[in-house]
Amino acid sequence: MDLENKKEKAQELPMGSSHMPDQKVQEVLKETQKILEVLSREELSPEEKAWVYKSTMDGYQNHVNPGIMEYRKSVSTDYTSIEWSDYGNAFTDINGRKYIDLLGGFGIYNVGHRHPKVIKAVLDQLKRQALHSQELLEPFRAMLAKIVGDLTPGDLQYSFFGNSGAEAVEGAMKLAILHTGRKSFIAAVGGFHGKTMGALSATAKARFRQPFLPILPDCYHTPFGDAEAVEDVLKSADMVGNDIAAVILEPIQGEGGINVPPDDYLPRVRDLCDRYGALLILDEVQTGMGRTGRMFACEHWNVIPDILCLGKSFGGGVMPIGAFISNKTIWEHLFQEPWLHSTTFGGNPLACVAAIAGIHVLLEEKLPERAERMGNYIIQKLKSLRRRFSKLCVDVRGKGLMIGMEFPSDEIGYEVAKGLFDDGVLVAGTLFNAKTLRIEPPLTITQQEVDKALGVIEKIFKEVNTKHFPDRVPVRR
Repeated sequence: MDLENKKEKAQELPMGSSHMPDQKVQEVLKETQKILEVLSREELSPEEKAWVYKSTMDGYQNHVNPGIMEYRKSVSTDYTSIEWSDYGNAFTDINGRKYIDLLGGFGIYNVGHRHPKVIKAVLDQLKRQALHSQELLEPFRAMLAKIVGDLTPGDLQYSFFGNSGAEAVEGAMKLAILHTGRKSFIAAVGGFHGKTMGALSATAKARFRQPFLPILPDCYHTPFGDAEAVEDVLKSADMVGNDIAAVILEPIQGEGGINVPPDDYLPRVRDLCDRYGALLILDEVQTGMGRTGRMFACEHWNVIPDILCLGKSFGGGVMPIGAFISNKTIWEHLFQEPWLHSTTFGGNPLACVAAIAGIHVLLEEKLPERAERMGNYIIQKLKSLRRRFSKLCVDVRGKGLMIGMEFPSDEIGYEVAKGLFDDGVLVAGTLFNAKTLRIEPPLTITQQEVDKALGVIEKIFKEVNTKHFPDRVPVRR
């Protein structure tokens, strides 16, 4: 079609119709073609690398969020790193610089980066079908739900699959309201459950919550690890007729700073929920799928929740998928009206086969057991470093490969994180704070990689300790 005809067609459009100018169409076509060409390359030329670098920096500055540029460790050092590829337990930036991944995407890569079995499952399904019609029955959703029912503790049987951990928490809270007829919740100070409006009401960080208040009413927060405080709120709510629908907790807090509760905490909360008729929702979005040395962290304390939430690594480190799982008695409320809670993309075949393959790898390679063994080794080594650098590192804690290193201040923790990044080891603090740095590598991480990373940590500890505590000579132990 020539330009005059295009103009005539454009004039025929009714007022208010959308029509992209031809110049803009050509610009977008040219840009998308360039991206597709770069995507197809196994190796990029220096000019192509420079183009990707410039496009990324401009895109974040002008079209994503310039604030991210100020936060990210990878762009807060003298060397700006643009993530480009990953494999095993590491990733490389666009210039080929390799980083040992001690962060694991905050718990995404439990089976490693791009595990071949997970990739194969997704590619095999992609050759057959990517998404589903929404109307017919989806076989891999049904198969995954059965496997999850077999895998989870106790009588948990029915699953709903969404796209993220926050979605799983939203669904779990709705199900608790539906089952109990109550509207109030108890969560923990320091807890993190997502940033959608329902999940945000349980999330305890003021900086996330305050811009959106009021959110869901009657969500009470008690100190993490304090069962007596939970009992006080349950008792008070019962006395005033504002009964609690559910207590929602992370078995080990992630965003809160890798906080491990006393051993009697979860069992006591379980008993309290039974006594007061509240449900127990355990958010295992970060702690689940082998991360803490058990398939689910609640198994450390032999506690069975009424509703269990999964996300992050549930998709085998390849596809996004979340889930909430419960027993038949609770799920029966959805039998008559299954569309009270639904999603367009949740439970799609690509995500479901990725989750199935990820579970297969976890079991076949005994990764929960490996997480416990490697975690004990790392914690022992870090505690030894803490004793030597007692002014610099004030605590080391965790279970399995969910470990935290705490420093005297956010500034010192951030300095350690940047030093590690400069030397090819990725860790991170919480979203707003680096006082506690998280170590959550793939459960597949090798002994050689761990020892190399620990050597870098020791080196950075020495450098930062000398700068801030010159009068404190580290002790050899």
